[in-house]
Amino acid sequence: MELNENERIDDLEYDNLKIIQNKKGFCFGIDSVLISDFARGIKPNTMGIDLGTGTGIISILLASKTKLSKILGIEKQKDIADMAKRSVELNKLQDKIEIKNIDIKDIIEKKVLEKEKFDFVVTNPPYKKENTGKTNESEYKYISRHETTAKLEDFIKTAKYLLKDRGSMYMVHRPDRLVDIIELMRKYKIEPKKIRFVYSNIEKEPTLILIKGIKNAMPFLKIEKPLIIYNSNGEYTDEIYKIYDKNK
Repeated sequence: MELNENERIDDLEYDNLKIIQNKKGFCFGIDSVLISDFARGIKPNTMGIDLGTGTGIISILLASKTKLSKILGIEKQKDIADMAKRSVELNKLQDKIEIKNIDIKDIIEKKVLEKEKFDFVVTNPPYKKENTGKTNESEYKYISRHETTAKLEDFIKTAKYLLKDRGSMYMVHRPDRLVDIIELMRKYKIEPKKIRFVYSNIEKEPTLILIKGIKNAMPFLKIEKPLIIYNSNGEYTDEIYKIYDKNK
């Protein structure tokens, strides 16, 4: 497969999957791997949507980890969407994944996707509010990390619009936004049902949260046991090796 000047092919270290990434752009992190594992309980033969798919990594992993029938990856940046499409083709997953170059705000405002059609929504949205953190990043990185083109509320409101009744939303985000996430989920009738805190190691504060909500569900929240990424010796924990489907 022909690559652009700044692109490379990386091994996802799972099921022989590969992904195309821009060396100067935002490259995937373990958060994408963890949310794809967190959402692997989605039911067989269901259809979902990946809001802000970026390079398409979550869609690609879910297509391999689950028996979903179809997942749409939504990406506003045209170059990134094109790269994701080529990654789908590289992994021969065109029958399960479709990448669409769409602004998520247009999903509701212009009705570019059908309402209440999807069984699940998965998303790894930008973590940082606009005008916070580094501002000297490339445009690709800045848009991927900051709420410039769509805010947290846009992702949750759009999920509510797209989900069927009792459909599931899966999100990875930062712990400092947890109150905002719960408040917005309830505002849009997505009831938080499961939360898991992710720690780089047991001695530090959590760096990520994984959260599942269900549209129009009754209140009942389960806090799962912490997910620890590294042991004290700096190696992955057994659970992380298991997520990567590797033996120590």
